[in-house]
Amino acid sequence: MATRKKTPTPEPELDLSDVEHRVGKPVGGGQLWDPCSTSDIRRWVMAMDYPNPLHWDQEFARESRYGGLIAPQSIAVALDYGHGAQPACVGHIPGSHLIFGGEEWWFYGTPVRPGDTLFQERRFHDYKVVQTKFAGPTMFSRGDTTHRNQHGALVARERSTAIRYLAAEATKRGMYDNQLGEIRTWSNDELLEIEQLRHEWLLSNRLGVSPHFDEVKVGDKLPRRVLGPHSIATFTTEYRAFLFNIWGTFHWTAPEGLDDPWINQDPGWTEGFEFDEEGARIDPRKRDGLYVGPSRGHIDAGKAGEVGMARAYGYGATMGAWCTDYLAFWAGNDGMVRHTKADFRGPAFEGDVTYFDAEIIGKEPDSTWGVPLVQVHLRLTNQDSTVLVDCTAELELPH
Repeated sequence: MATRKKTPTPEPELDLSDVEHRVGKPVGGGQLWDPCSTSDIRRWVMAMDYPNPLHWDQEFARESRYGGLIAPQSIAVALDYGHGAQPACVGHIPGSHLIFGGEEWWFYGTPVRPGDTLFQERRFHDYKVVQTKFAGPTMFSRGDTTHRNQHGALVARERSTAIRYLAAEATKRGMYDNQLGEIRTWSNDELLEIEQLRHEWLLSNRLGVSPHFDEVKVGDKLPRRVLGPHSIATFTTEYRAFLFNIWGTFHWTAPEGLDDPWINQDPGWTEGFEFDEEGARIDPRKRDGLYVGPSRGHIDAGKAGEVGMARAYGYGATMGAWCTDYLAFWAGNDGMVRHTKADFRGPAFEGDVTYFDAEIIGKEPDSTWGVPLVQVHLRLTNQDSTVLVDCTAELELPH
């Protein structure tokens, strides 16, 4: 008796019919109504656990060359809509979810001060689809954002990478289910060791003294930093520091002269992760990303499992900000971060800690920026030495 051949299961596919025609075009998004306040700045550095007194201590900041509080360079992403991913998440892909894949930033030396408003220009740059162990067909899409202040001064440019995938396929594969054990617990002695390392880093440049370009050399190590243990409380604190999540803080904007611009359409979130835009007109909680919407898996292990993440996890935009803050802290008040390129390799999960280790890998006395630059390689790893972020950066230092 002949055996009947098994019909192969069709491979899942991403429906990109609403994506291709949008490549290279401007996109819209949210615009904050109100200027940046001192409370916004303080809330942001508190959420990032970045205790640089220049950004929260009024008396210290008054004595600095800035004459008062200024925002950290990383705040540009907090004054934007959608964690900066808006121009990289373009087009309706049914049954999809999104995580961050990386960020590239350029900074132009215009500090953000209390009373400033940032305005954004956004563009969908490109995309590619690759097969991943995590979710099968996976789209890596890139979008560009230009940030200017109310005077038109260029503050920063960002290129964000979004990873879009079929949530059901990621759940079926359960990659993180196989990799993660129980949530890490820490003994009192281990917590004291973590706190001691955190405190040593905090004191390493609390006064903001900038190393001079001629004083540093290739191979020098930057002070080690640690964050964590990460928890539902820390993830929630981080999310609430992104101002667009506060009720009524933004309105929708669209680029002029473009038919069918992508603004706030449905990206195709899987069931249970979509916003209720109409209901939110009466009850704003219905478009609050933690209660309703695509971010709820960050603080809800059950929802995290529905998008292939196994447990509560942190934010890509937060990891990018961690990198910028860490580098700016070392560069001091007379230095600055000019450029970062951070590839996100994996999330910070609930219960984990994150370590920062960096080394100077190059020096450029005459850069295209017109200032001397130091090149730094930075890695963020967890307690098991798993790489979360691989980042290269250029920092301006005084002569």
